[in-house]
Amino acid sequence: MTIITEAEKPVLTYSKSKSLGTLVSAFMKQRRMGLNDFIQRLATNSYSCKHPEVQSILNLSPPQDAELMNTNPSPPPSPSQQINLGPSSNPSAKPNDFHFLKVIGKGSFGKVLLARHRTDDQFYAVKVLQKKAILKKKEEKHIMSERNVLLKNVKHPFLVGLHYSFQTTDKLYFVLDYINGGELFYHLQRERCFLEPRARFYAAEIASALGYLHSLNIVYRDLKPENILLDSQGHIILTDFGLCKENIEPNGTTSTFCGTPEYLAPEVLHKQPYDRTVDWWCLGAVLYEMLYGLPPFYSRNTAEMYDNILNKPLQLKPNISNAARHLLEGLLQKDRTKRLGCTEDFIEIKNHVFFSPINWDDLNAKKITPPFNPNVTGPNDLRHFDPEFTDEPVPSSIGCSPDSALVTSSIKEAAEAFVGFSYAPSMDSYL
Repeated sequence: MTIITEAEKPVLTYSKSKSLGTLVSAFMKQRRMGLNDFIQRLATNSYSCKHPEVQSILNLSPPQDAELMNTNPSPPPSPSQQINLGPSSNPSAKPNDFHFLKVIGKGSFGKVLLARHRTDDQFYAVKVLQKKAILKKKEEKHIMSERNVLLKNVKHPFLVGLHYSFQTTDKLYFVLDYINGGELFYHLQRERCFLEPRARFYAAEIASALGYLHSLNIVYRDLKPENILLDSQGHIILTDFGLCKENIEPNGTTSTFCGTPEYLAPEVLHKQPYDRTVDWWCLGAVLYEMLYGLPPFYSRNTAEMYDNILNKPLQLKPNISNAARHLLEGLLQKDRTKRLGCTEDFIEIKNHVFFSPINWDDLNAKKITPPFNPNVTGPNDLRHFDPEFTDEPVPSSIGCSPDSALVTSSIKEAAEAFVGFSYAPSMDSYL
């Protein structure tokens, strides 16, 4: 379950075997590393650095969204510059309200835990982030942006919902929908690829979620199977909004270099301004992966993969329908001004012949029976979570607040940086 920000993984050594199974296995492990760690390792590899495209990427000029790349970041806000994105209408919420049961995800700044509320016995996924770790990497605006996007997700069936958020002096807590059907990544790893009707169903629900975000002038920017969950019935739930970019008008652009290596669009690699069509490229990459088992242009050699994304023509094997082929060619168009979705955004995707079997009203009402049922028996059924997470003991510090006598000046600084984080929706949000 990837409600987390990009996961951290150790450096891996690949087998020399060239079998597809080995390649897929190696790919599945490699992609879990974060982009920042990847760039740092790339920068220290003398062979990779000789590649002209890699040199171009490593010589990035300071991006406009510096807080996402740690390039000339702004200092943490002082008390007079406190971030306040909404009402603190749930000031009584505290960690002791929850019984923390299992670790179900990990990331750069903290963990995601399955938790049961002590009063109403409801199950939630609680994302617990360390303020010091966030501030150390100058990512506070990034985290607050994620929360801001979560507040807008209430009305869409395929986006994870935020129930409320709160904070202690050293931690932030997101109380989120608990989704336990497993990551799309997990199911792809097990099944290698999906039949076309199943891939179409998932792609349609993903496209609906992206179209909704675009209608709010939000570009998602980090679509990948790890960020796509299945709920207990088998419907798509999009999660992890840490790389979302807000306030992108229909013709607006941004230029931050961010995302996941396998899914970076050519314009991002070229350091060119890009727009919401970057999400349609990523949809094409995910659909390709669902049908073929690996992303388009994939190579274990990252420099070669980047060169493939920029220069190699899209190659499609003949085992898919003409409609699927045409859609992939439209979504994976290297020139964003010619990419499917560049003119009318989601409407172009929705009206493509590949999706002609989809009744979009029924889809959004969840009236279409999913092609796969995770068959979970209840909230305690963790069969679709990675045992690497669930076998880990729940930290005792998660469910308690620090002794005020032990609060250091750095923790006080962290507390000041996240004023306004706490949030509880009004009852109108659920009507």
